[in-house]
Amino acid sequence: MSVFWVLEYDYVADYLERRQPFRQGHLALAREAHQRGELRYAGTLDDPVTGALLMFEADDASAVEEFVRLDPYVGNGVVLEWRIRPWNVVVGGQDAPGASSPGGAP
Repeated sequence: MSVFWVLEYDYVADYLERRQPFRQGHLALAREAHQRGELRYAGTLDDPVTGALLMFEADDASAVEEFVRLDPYVGNGVVLEWRIRPWNVVVGGQDAPGASSPGGAP
């Protein structure tokens, strides 16, 4: 059974400048994961840009761990810290893994 996973990135202070040499590789990795159906959503936390959230759907955390291992942002110090956390979806679509049935407690 697939589960949702959130990958949280904390960026360096000068992220917008430091990401440039690695941006295309990072985006290619993200697009590949999206095409495989693992990465569902990804984007930065803005105003100011301090990090990002990437939401995956997979049977276990290994797909997310592999993404982190291959991500040029991580490998080149653009990401200061990262965390992988399971995400229990309570509201948002009947087909969401772990979604509560109507009337169920969150």
